[in-house]
This record gives sequence, structure tokens and C-alpha cells, in this order.
Amino acid sequence: MKRRLAFGVIFVVFLTVCGLVSCGKKEEAAVSKPATAKGIKIETVRLSPAEEEYEAVGTVRSKTTSVLSSKIVGNILVVHVHEGEGVRTGQLLIELDDRDTRAQLRKAEAGLREMQDGLEEIEQNIRAAEAAKGAAEAGRSLAQATYNRYKALLEQKSASPQEFDEVQAKLKVAEAEADRAERMLKALAAKKNQILAKTDQVKADIAAAQVLVGYSRIVSPINGVVVSRQAEVGALAAPGVPLLTVEDNARYRLEVPVEDAMVGKIRLGMPVKFSIDGLGSQEFSSRVTEIVPVSDPGTRSFTVKIDLSGETLNSQGLLRSGLYGKTRFSIGQKQIIQVPSKAILQRGQLVGVFVVDASHLLKMRLIKTGKTYGDRIEVLSGIIDEEQVVVDGVENAKEGDEVK
Repeated sequence: MKRRLAFGVIFVVFLTVCGLVSCGKKEEAAVSKPATAKGIKIETVRLSPAEEEYEAVGTVRSKTTSVLSSKIVGNILVVHVHEGEGVRTGQLLIELDDRDTRAQLRKAEAGLREMQDGLEEIEQNIRAAEAAKGAAEAGRSLAQATYNRYKALLEQKSASPQEFDEVQAKLKVAEAEADRAERMLKALAAKKNQILAKTDQVKADIAAAQVLVGYSRIVSPINGVVVSRQAEVGALAAPGVPLLTVEDNARYRLEVPVEDAMVGKIRLGMPVKFSIDGLGSQEFSSRVTEIVPVSDPGTRSFTVKIDLSGETLNSQGLLRSGLYGKTRFSIGQKQIIQVPSKAILQRGQLVGVFVVDASHLLKMRLIKTGKTYGDRIEVLSGIIDEEQVVVDGVENAKEGDEVK
């Protein structure tokens, strides 16, 4: 009886195990058969030509920036502008104390008036000396004629020696008077020349004093905007000490450092695309206007300048010095792999695509992306030429699904 019971238990266990094994095989067979991918579109990726670009970042700077300082020493009396205020060429910005320079100017002007009075007096004396010289010349001529006549009479015994001696003495006196008048006229002419020279010197002093007085009024050399102010009323202005900084707000340029290995591929006049942070994602076009021929020894880079004086940017007054800008230089062509942007999956920090493997099954492949070209994105690594990628219906794709 016991043997029959044991045998029955063993038989039941055997049937149970067989049933389980049979069920496991059926489930394994069901799992091993992959599902068919539906609602997706496959594309074979291939190498294609694309513009090779060099990207660099730079800073917006005004083409003309003027740092204003005083050319004389003086206290600041008035500052007429503030930071951010627009100015025009010739506008008065700062007034300095000019009492010392004006005193020098008045002194020089007084000296000029003195020279002019002296010159007028000399002119009068010269006119008198010229009249005296004329009279002396006439007297000498008369004395000479009288002398000649008495000399002839003396030879004819018609005049006495005493009379001839008197006539001869008068001739000598007349000649002396004429010589004295000549010397006087020459002395007055020399004095006039001295006064004229001193007058020129005084006029130069006046001009210098006027320039110094002008230095007490600091004006704007350009049309622009005040970007920095160090001047305060009561402070002492001196040569070389910055007071105001004015920049031309109509002409800006983007200054970009370019590494020395790439500067040989950039030429003057080359088209370039750029965007400015703070102005949104809009991209603008311009040209290279200057390449500084000297490398920065610290960064081993050359500065490339791009003109930003286009009407689109300047008409709205959006540009300011110090803005950050990005540039793209087209330096040739290269072969790349691109996929539609909708083919890319982003899962946290991971970026990938679904590819079809040799068994026609979908596999998730991690990739590294590069630049964007319209609605397509460059793939730097992860897939190769001639591979098949899911480009549409990515949300329907599943790892291990079969593609028929």
C-alpha cells in the first residue's frame, strides 16, 4: 500500500515537471520572436559635401574711441554731460578755471598795445627825420653851388680869400647836417624794425595765450556717446589724466581673435556670418575689413576685425561696445554625415539614434553631434557611411524590433 502511494506521488511530480518544461519552451519561443517595427521611416545615411567653417568669438568695439584729458592744469568748474549722453562734434563738455591763462592773455594784449603806440611814435619821428634830411640835402646842394662859384671867383681874383673860407666852412657845415640827418633816419628805421620784431613776438604770445584759454574749454572731437566719466566738479585736471571717454556710436566692428593656424585661411573682404548676444539668435552678414598683422604673444592669435556699420544694426541703436559676438568663417568644403534633427533622441545627457543592424533589428546607438545645417545635424561619431537610420516615427521605434 505504501509502495503504491509513493509511486503515485512520484508520477504526479513527473507530470508536473513535464508540464512546466513544456510551458517554458512555449514562452521562450514566444519571447524569442521579435515584434515588427511599425510607423517608422528608414534612411540610408551617406557622406555629403558641406561648407567647412571656422567659428570664433569676439567683442564689439567702436571704430573710434576718444579719451579726453586736459592740456593744462586747472580746476574743473563745470561738467556738462553724463555717461550715456549723446554728444556732437564741437559740443562743450567741460569748463576749467582759466583765470591764470586769461591774465597771461591780457598781459600780452597790453604789450601789443604798447608796441603799437611805440611804432606810431617811430613813424612820426621817421617822417620828421625824412623832412630834416631833405632840408639838409637842399642846404648842402646850395652850399656846394656857392662854394663852386666862389672858387671860380677866387681863381679870377674877384673874391677875397676870407670870403672863400666862409663859403667853404658853410659847405662843411651843410655836409655835416646832411650826414647827421641820414644817420638819424637810419637809426629810426633800425628802431622801427626792432619794434616790429617785438610786435611779432607779442602777437605770438597772444596767440599762445589764446590757445591756452581755449584749452580751458574741452569739446567733443566726434559725434558719439559718453561711455565713461571720471571728471567731477572741483577736481584738478592735468595733462594725461582721463576726464571723459567718447565713442563713435555709428561705426562699430567685431574684433575676433583667430588662432595662428587658421589666420592664413582668412582674407580681407571675405564674407563672414555673425550673431551678437543680446540681439537674439538672428544672424547677420558682413566682411573682413582688417587683419592685424601682429600676433598676441600670450594667446598666439591674430585679431580679425569685421565691419558692423550696416544699416540694420545701427538704425536701431542696439550695438554697444563690449557686446559678445560669434562669427563663422567659410574656409572650404568637407565630407560629413548628416541626419534629420527629428531622428535624434535626447535622453538626459545621452544623444542617440535608432539604427538597423545586420539582423534587421533596431538598435539604439549613441552618437556625437556637430553643427546644424538647416533641419539636419552633423554626426561626428557613432554611425558610418551607408548605415540605415530611423528618420521618422522615432517615437514608435523600440529596441529589438524587426524591420521588414
